[in-house]
Amino acid sequence: MKKILIYNSGGGLGDSIQIIPLILSLKNHYRRSKIFYLGAHSNHFAGKLKEYNISVETLELNLRYFGFRWWHFLFVKKNFKKNNSEKFDLIIDLQSKIRNSLILKRIPHNHFYSTTYGNLFSTKKVTYNSKDHLSNLNIFLDEKIKNINFNYSKLPKNLLNEAKKLLPKSNYIGFSITQGNEYRKKSWSIYKFISLANKSLIKNKIPVFFIEKSQEHIIEKIKNQVPGALFPETKSDLSCPALVTALSSRLDQAISIDNGVMHMMGLANIPMIVLFGPTDSEKFAPKNSYVKILDSKKLHGTKDIESISVDEVYNLI
Repeated sequence: MKKILIYNSGGGLGDSIQIIPLILSLKNHYRRSKIFYLGAHSNHFAGKLKEYNISVETLELNLRYFGFRWWHFLFVKKNFKKNNSEKFDLIIDLQSKIRNSLILKRIPHNHFYSTTYGNLFSTKKVTYNSKDHLSNLNIFLDEKIKNINFNYSKLPKNLLNEAKKLLPKSNYIGFSITQGNEYRKKSWSIYKFISLANKSLIKNKIPVFFIEKSQEHIIEKIKNQVPGALFPETKSDLSCPALVTALSSRLDQAISIDNGVMHMMGLANIPMIVLFGPTDSEKFAPKNSYVKILDSKKLHGTKDIESISVDEVYNLI
């Protein structure tokens, strides 16, 4: 494997953070390979994710929103050959839209991994029992690729020191309550989170809320109803996803809905309770042994996340 391409069509920051363990695992296994990243939206690895020290190359095709326009099918191979002399040994398709997979497969390659439409586009027809791409790649490539989780201690020292300054004690319990993309109702009621935070106070846990500074009305509402709640990001001049991961490493436990912060927290490898409604918990939940999943579809047979009760969450704390 000399060249590997990972295609990620997700538009949210969490979609990129989620694949960091996959990238680390591939880099550890194929140590002489160059790993390239192709995003349908802005390239997060060239921006905010640099604090995680994830080194990948960017595949530039000059096709904005790659894969989401049918006309890309006509230009992708031509644009690729302008700046690239060698085809990819492996292309990893992390999404499931037929149009995007058809266009992506136009990039010259030896092996093409994709779970789209029952693995129709893969160069090797294999049946998978998991939604975890690394597990599937082990079968597809007939190799044992060791899972490498992110080590938060390798974050920049200034972020780790800032986290320790903002959260210097212990017995912290974190809460992430707001969703980034509004296209699906993934949020759990703020009043349920407030009730849960107050119940946690009784257990001598200090509630820590991860909420952007711009969400002043939410912050004030929580401050008024949860005495002693902390909002560390509002106390810092620093602001980046890696700081959230550094802060999360100071927590005993965290509770989150399916959002970008959930993935930032997951990189700290701490015990978590994650709440799912319309989205797929098997696909999106952080992959570590400390995660407990509450999925309304499995618990109550509905995509309505509000069907999950406060007590169901509290019983797992």
